[in-house]
Amino acid sequence: MKKFIETNFTVIVLVIALLSFFKSCGGTRELTKIKSDIKAIKDSTYTKQELNRELKISGLEAEKRMIQATSRTLLDVRRQTEIEEEIKTLKSK
Repeated sequence: MKKFIETNFTVIVLVIALLSFFKSCGGTRELTKIKSDIKAIKDSTYTKQELNRELKISGLEAEKRMIQATSRTLLDVRRQTEIEEEIKTLKSK
């Protein structure tokens, strides 16, 4: 066994170097894929301010639907108008 290693040492080293080279090439593709996945996730998420604005808009829209589902009085119509104005200002930001 020792004689086999001594005679074929360069071949063994070359094979090990080629295997490690091919293994490292696959890692680069995986890193590129992971980077693109992270970028897609980052682009599709809200910042804290955007999330707060969207939650406020959703809450106002829910309040407006609730008012519309109940009896209509003059105060309810005024509040609906206020809600619409608040939603417009929030969406314009």
